[in-house]
Amino acid sequence: MLKILILKRQLDAKRSELKALEEKDAEFKTREAELETAIGEVEPGNAEQEAAVTAEVDAFEADKTAHETAKQTLSADIEHLETELADLERQAPAAKTPEKREKVRGDVHMETQINIRSLPMGRRAFDALPMEQRQAIVAQPEVQEFLGKMRGMKGQNRAVTGAELTIPVVFLDLIAENMFRYSKLMNRVRVRNVNGEARQTIAGTVPEAVWTEMCGAINELTFVFNQITLDGYKVAGFVPVCNSILEDNDINLASWIVEMLSESIGLAKDKAILYGKGSAYHMPMGIVTRLAQTTAPDNYPANAPAWVDLHESNILKIGGNSVTGAQFWAQLMEATGATYTKYNRGTMFWAMNSKTYATLKSKLITFTATGDVVANLFGSLPVVTGDIDILEFIPDGDIVGGYGDLYLWAQRAGMTIEQSREVQFIQDNTVFKGKERADGQPIIPGAFVAININNQAVTTAMDFAADTANDAQLANLTLTGASISFDPETYTYTATATNNSLKIEATPAQAAAQVAISANGKNVRNGGTVTLTASTLTPITVTVTQGNAVRVYTLNITGAAG
Repeated sequence: MLKILILKRQLDAKRSELKALEEKDAEFKTREAELETAIGEVEPGNAEQEAAVTAEVDAFEADKTAHETAKQTLSADIEHLETELADLERQAPAAKTPEKREKVRGDVHMETQINIRSLPMGRRAFDALPMEQRQAIVAQPEVQEFLGKMRGMKGQNRAVTGAELTIPVVFLDLIAENMFRYSKLMNRVRVRNVNGEARQTIAGTVPEAVWTEMCGAINELTFVFNQITLDGYKVAGFVPVCNSILEDNDINLASWIVEMLSESIGLAKDKAILYGKGSAYHMPMGIVTRLAQTTAPDNYPANAPAWVDLHESNILKIGGNSVTGAQFWAQLMEATGATYTKYNRGTMFWAMNSKTYATLKSKLITFTATGDVVANLFGSLPVVTGDIDILEFIPDGDIVGGYGDLYLWAQRAGMTIEQSREVQFIQDNTVFKGKERADGQPIIPGAFVAININNQAVTTAMDFAADTANDAQLANLTLTGASISFDPETYTYTATATNNSLKIEATPAQAAAQVAISANGKNVRNGGTVTLTASTLTPITVTVTQGNAVRVYTLNITGAAG
């Protein structure tokens, strides 16, 4: 089970942090012994010596308290994770650890001896496997067939063939593991592999059980169940590959495939989990986007959990340059407390960029009695608890997080690749198109918060890579002989012409888009003239086509009075 792998990864990290803290216990014992000696050497009545020693004692006590608190917090986290892991392992006794997993593919027996997720970003996941295992993977019939087809595509002198290459299961396993290096949040949220439309059932508020006499009749408890529906939007793109790579050996080619797909899709997933714009934009609903909603969407399902306005309670700003120390952390703790719901379970995560992480560390800086600088931030929020994930696309000062298992990610099965050699023929590249389908949304939005620690407004909208391949809007629509106020998002206009000759010129947002103008059942050249009948309404359509998208602008123009 993937959840077992996630918990073991978290346990390893927590245990490493605890070990590092325990190694400092000896330092505190040494400092304590030195202070005892210093106290004994203070001359009676010497106020200056007493003040100096008292200051050192106070600093020591503060450092030791912070040290012990951090150890206790980590110990509690470890105990909680160990309990949860033990429960899961009892349910799935055959599960293997990520460091040593056995798989059988046909006649090939493989044993993964590395933890792909722990590899440095500069090293390819496939290359890190033992040579024997890499050779075993590429020797499998389905892999050889896949690589052979990819290599054979290099010589095809036509555009995308239309024949899809389904990625072998063994590659999907590698990509899934590698995704946890490129996607920080996939190991935080709840992931389900589904086909078709997915409906996730959610238990409502748990009712209180009823006390009664020992032999009394038992009362019926009413449970309410809700559902959320997830679709399957496509995340896709193409990647040019140098033809020399295609001519290389099977193992190098496999390395490129695993790495390129993992990196591209991982970035898109993380961004969508936090800032996805939802079904209207053909992508998952992000945490921040849902929190920022001020009214329920028009298409909000009737059987979904009751919609709640969270844009004030769960989008917060705290701190500022003048707020430091205990005051700042008290504000942060209070703000993160807005994640409380009756459904809280599991562990929390907090996503931020590296600059925000550095700001948090700066607010923890203290000086020990020996003059050492200490900032006790070891990849998790102190006091608040919860692992920190660094994502550079998050704006400065913003922190987004909560209970990740209350965000549902529906992963569609079947990743495919197609190719074209002609797209970048001069560059001597073959272009490969990768695609897969997924959707996601917060199950319980109140389990998440977005906080700005610089006392600034939280950024609630994020730009995504423009879908220019399907942009069929007009940038401008000008009429000579009639007046309209053009807006690319407005598709119907009504106007009266000043004469009975109307010139129409449409400018598409994308230069490659096709524009077709029609009036009175006849085609009109873009920039051409339409002859109107006096005092008669003439419907004119401007149809824009780009990729698989079509937009139709309708002009209802009445001719000038005769």
